[in-house]
Amino acid sequence: MINQIEIEQVNKRFADHQALTDLSLTVPKGSIFGLLGPNGAGKSTLIRIINQIIFADSGTIRFNQRELQPDHIRRIGYLPEERGLYKKMKVGEQLLYLARLKGLSKRDAIQKIRMWFDKFEIADWSNKKVEDLSKGMAQKVQFISTVMHEPEFLILDEPFSGFDPVNANLIRDEILALRDKGCTVMLSTHRMESVEELCDNIALINKSEKVLEGKKRDIKMDHKANKYQIVTDAMIDPAIIPFELINSHQEDYGHFNMTFQLAESENSNDLLSAVFQQGHVVHFEELIPSMSEIFIQHVSKVEGPASSEIISS
Repeated sequence: MINQIEIEQVNKRFADHQALTDLSLTVPKGSIFGLLGPNGAGKSTLIRIINQIIFADSGTIRFNQRELQPDHIRRIGYLPEERGLYKKMKVGEQLLYLARLKGLSKRDAIQKIRMWFDKFEIADWSNKKVEDLSKGMAQKVQFISTVMHEPEFLILDEPFSGFDPVNANLIRDEILALRDKGCTVMLSTHRMESVEELCDNIALINKSEKVLEGKKRDIKMDHKANKYQIVTDAMIDPAIIPFELINSHQEDYGHFNMTFQLAESENSNDLLSAVFQQGHVVHFEELIPSMSEIFIQHVSKVEGPASSEIISS
């Protein structure tokens, strides 16, 4: 597999704070890569190093198998969490200015701006000042400024912040379309539902160190705990089911929902057969942990139970 970004043994320290410790990870080309971690884990430091805003104390970063160089910046798009538009400038003038900074000719920049205005149905915003836009409107403009030069590598830091559900879906669809056209995306977010929906691969950083990395699907399968959910149309007697029942409740529409924990030696087919003898099964599935549960599990090993508060979003 070809990697867009390869990070090897990167370290960064600010005075008494170690921001990154021997960090190594790879971002596969053409993927959406989730960069996860609690506040203060080191995500923003890594993003700033890739963007050459700051520099690592040691270690290597390669872009397309070449050591990161200043000219790579024009092939990167960066949407920071703290948005940075010039409030007094008109939207059209600002987008043109930012596009020229990324190397587009005036003619190409105008064409790209018109295309994105039409796509987002915001052509009448061109002469508006940024300070006159709502937060969500300004976020759209910032997104356009990030992608209109068609970057090869796109870094999005909390890209859905400030969007209502309709516009969040619009941005999500554009991110997927960019990925499908070959753009590699690094998504830094606390919103685990976005990770579930968008990411192909993830890395979890905590206290400056990587604690987890890999394909999202493989990570979820590695963390499954042999739990099964069964829904029946009538109440059954769990006392005669020879498996550990860890949760049960009646759902609003009358069905009975039960969760069983199986030992390593126990078989899900035997569980299903035992339940079949007492009632009609309307739903049966193995419970695969969510990314939110995996996040909490790994961060809590270091932080303690209160760490679950860090992913509220």
